[in-house]
Amino acid sequence: MPQFFVNPTCDPASPLPGMGGEALLFHAGMEGYRSTPLLPLPSLQQSLSLQQLWIKDESDRFGLPSFKILGASWAVYRALCERLRLSVESNPSLNALRSRLSSLPPVTLTSATDGNHGRAVARVAKLLGLPARVFMPAGSSLLRIRAIEGEGASVVVGGTYDDAVAAAARDAKGDGLLVQDTAFTGYERIPAWIVEGYATLLAEVDESLRLNGEPAPTHVFVQMGVGSLAEAVVRYYRREGTKAGPIMIGVEPDEAACILESIRKGAVVTLEGEQHSIMAGLNCGTMSSSAFAILKRGIDCFVTIDDERAKEATRLLANEGVVSGETGAAGLGGLIEIMSHDKMKNMVDLSAASRVLLISTEGATDPGSYEATTGRSPFDRKKAK
Repeated sequence: MPQFFVNPTCDPASPLPGMGGEALLFHAGMEGYRSTPLLPLPSLQQSLSLQQLWIKDESDRFGLPSFKILGASWAVYRALCERLRLSVESNPSLNALRSRLSSLPPVTLTSATDGNHGRAVARVAKLLGLPARVFMPAGSSLLRIRAIEGEGASVVVGGTYDDAVAAAARDAKGDGLLVQDTAFTGYERIPAWIVEGYATLLAEVDESLRLNGEPAPTHVFVQMGVGSLAEAVVRYYRREGTKAGPIMIGVEPDEAACILESIRKGAVVTLEGEQHSIMAGLNCGTMSSSAFAILKRGIDCFVTIDDERAKEATRLLANEGVVSGETGAAGLGGLIEIMSHDKMKNMVDLSAASRVLLISTEGATDPGSYEATTGRSPFDRKKAK
């Protein structure tokens, strides 16, 4: 059943540490870089009675159907520069890193994933000529497993998502470099670099709005798994030196609301049992420890949605010509959930004057599931008449 929780510890007037622009410069130097589109959603904007509604479409980022490579590439780059004693300020290319890696003992990139992050890590490993090993929870889509294997990585499947994280951490103690977006005690630096990498897409949003002469959003809806993307969003819009930022709403699946429960209880908690939402990328039982303090101060409210709401959002985006999986559509699902309850809507000041930003974090990563939900091919981007 959907939950709505106003965060009593949110302090939007308190500035948070920014992330700098180094990651954007790095990404802009990668082969195949282009800013992903910021798209208007006119039909949904009208039906929801909003002044403006945009979605950042991350269905094609460096040829992958997700934004995750922004974090994985920057984190691996930073970690390997450190191992090679190269200055990040000198901006060595990935090809330069690859040629220097021959002087190191073999390094295996290791990670846990529900799909998108692991594929991103596997792609970065392939670009650098390194092996990769990815751990996935039981029940993972066969298509997502095959996509990761298609990048050259080996895949180990079993247990819950949290079990996969623990297994990856154990595995990396040998010749591995753990590349995980979930921070835990003693493992904070690489997750922090991953968060920095995600800032690129937010800087692109600002630039798109500037070029189009459009004002900043008044509200941002961000879907949350372990909370790393949400941490990036909060730190970007509430960094020191900026004006009062947008109202920020975090969206989670009903049965995987680990962040809502952690904020409610004032400490990081682990949900009991397994999580089986169709929003595969959000099926997380424990939030990133480093995200807790940021989201505690920076997310104004939380809303949870069920799988049917996520499917509805996926179909509505398809009608707007946007191909998004259920995880990618979760932000829209949260917006629809709140707009369907006057009390919720009023509590977050959503009105005809609101300008709302959504982030479609993935494309159709499971084409069969997408077709079953929408009745469309993931290659069909025609708007409904």
